Amino acid sequence: MKLNFALNTRRNMFAGVLNSTLRLVFPFLNRTLFLWLLGPEFLGLNGLFTSILGVLMLAELGFGMAVICSMYKPVAEDDTELICAYLKFYRTVYRWVGAAIFVIGLCLLPFLRNLVHGDVPPAVDLHILYLVHLVNTSLSYFLFAYRGSVLGAYGRKDVIVNISSGVMVMQYVTVFLILLLTRNYYCYVIATVAFTVLQNIAIAGESHRLFPDIKPRGKLPPERRRAVISDVKSIFLHKIGGVISYSSDNLVIAAFLGLVAVAAYGNYYYVVNAVGGFVAAVYSSMLGGFGNKIHTESKDANFELFMKISRMMAMVLIWCSAMMAALYQPFMAVWTGGKPEFVRHLATPVLMVVYFYIVQSRQLLLTFKSAAALWREDRWKPIVAGVVNLSLNITLILTLPEEYKLDGVIFSTIVAFAFIEAPWESHIVFTRHFTSGHAKRYWRFHLGAALFAVALCLLTAYAAACVPVEGVWGLVLKGAAAAAVATAGLVAVFRSSIPELVKAVRKR
Repeated sequence: MKLNFALNTRRNMFAGVLNSTLRLVFPFLNRTLFLWLLGPEFLGLNGLFTSILGVLMLAELGFGMAVICSMYKPVAEDDTELICAYLKFYRTVYRWVGAAIFVIGLCLLPFLRNLVHGDVPPAVDLHILYLVHLVNTSLSYFLFAYRGSVLGAYGRKDVIVNISSGVMVMQYVTVFLILLLTRNYYCYVIATVAFTVLQNIAIAGESHRLFPDIKPRGKLPPERRRAVISDVKSIFLHKIGGVISYSSDNLVIAAFLGLVAVAAYGNYYYVVNAVGGFVAAVYSSMLGGFGNKIHTESKDANFELFMKISRMMAMVLIWCSAMMAALYQPFMAVWTGGKPEFVRHLATPVLMVVYFYIVQSRQLLLTFKSAAALWREDRWKPIVAGVVNLSLNITLILTLPEEYKLDGVIFSTIVAFAFIEAPWESHIVFTRHFTSGHAKRYWRFHLGAALFAVALCLLTAYAAACVPVEGVWGLVLKGAAAAAVATAGLVAVFRSSIPELVKAVRKR
C-alpha cells in the first residue's frame, strides 16, 4: 500500500501544530502558577523527577521505534498477518518494560535524597512524590501504549496527537483548579496519573476503530524477531546517549547548584522546548510518510523531497531563532517579575538560541534516518557525545565562576551536538542511503542558512533593543519590531522558496 504522503503529512502537521500550541500555552500557565502559588523549589522537583524518570525509561530500550519502523515494509506490502504478529510481540515486550521500570525505580528510593543539593520543601515527602511519578511512568506500558504503533505505521499519528491534545486540555484545567483551590502538590501529581490512564484507553479505542483487523495475534518469525532485536540494541545506545545529553543537565544542576537553579534553567529551557515543539511537530508528521516512500520510490526522488522540505523548514527555523534572540530576555523579565535568580545575564539566552538552532536543524535528517532504520551504523555516536557532554558539564560547573556555571551546562550540550552528533549522523545518511553529491548540496545549503541565521539574529536583537519601552507593552512592541525585521530578511533571501511554503500551508 502506497500511503498518501502529502495528505498524511498535512493531517499530522495540523494536529502537531495544534498540540504544540497547547503545549506552549498550558505548561506556561502551569509554571506561572507554580511560581506564584508554590514557589521555585516545586518547579525544581518537577524537573528533577522528569530527569530521573527519563533515565528509567531506558528500560524501553527502543522497542517502540524499532517495531514501528519494522512495520513500514509490511504496510507497503499489505501484509496484515505480519503486522499483527509485530503487534503481539510489541505488547509482550511492553509489559516486561513496565515491570522493569517500576522495579528499577523502587531500587532508587534509598538514594533519592542524595540527588538534591540543599533543602527540599518541608511540606512534602520526596519519596511519596517520587513513587507517584514512578507509577505514572510505568502505568502506560501495562495499558495499551502498544496500540499506538499501528497508527504510527499507517501514518496516522494525527489520531494520537489529537487525543493527547484533548486529554491535555482536560488535565491542565483540572490541575489548575487543584492548585488554585487547594495548593496541594500531592493532589496535583495524583491527577496526572488518572489522565495517563484516560489517554491510553482513548488511543487504544481509536486504533481498534480505524484498524479493526489489526490485532495482537500470531507469532513473529524468528528472523524478524532477530532483526528487531538487532535494531533495538542500536536504538538502546542512542537512547542512553540521549538520556546522558538531555537528562544529565538537570541532574548535574540539582546536585551541584540546587533546586532553584534547576527551576531557572527550566524556565529558559521551557522557551526552547515550547518553540521547538512547533518545529518538531512538522518533522514528526513526516516520519511515517518517509518510511513508506523509502520502500516505494527512488533515492533521487527521496532526496529532492528531502531538500524541498529542508528549504521550507529553514525559513521557519531561522525566523524562530531570530525572534528568540530578540525577545528572550524581555520575556523572562515580564514572566518572572524580574527576579534576579530567574533573569540571567545575556550569555544564557544567547547560548539557548544557539542550542535551539543546532538541535532543530538536525531534526529532518534524524527523521529520515529513523525512517530508513539507520541506527546500527552510528550506534556509538550518542554514547561518545553523551560522555563528552557529561564530562564537560561537571568540568565547567566546577571550574567556572558562580554566575557562569549554568551557562557551562548549556555550552557542554552545544559542543556535543555540533561537533560530534551532527557530523556523524549526516555522514551515515549520505554514505549509506544518499550519495556524496547529495551531501555537498545538503551542507552547502545548511552552512549558508546558518550564516544567514546569525546575521538575522543580530539584526532582530538590535531592532528590539532600540524600543525603549519595558513591561508587557514593551514586549509587544519589541516583538513587532523584531518580526518586521525577521520577515523582511527572510523575504529577501528566500523569496524563491516562499511560494512553496505558502502553497503547503494553503493545502493544509
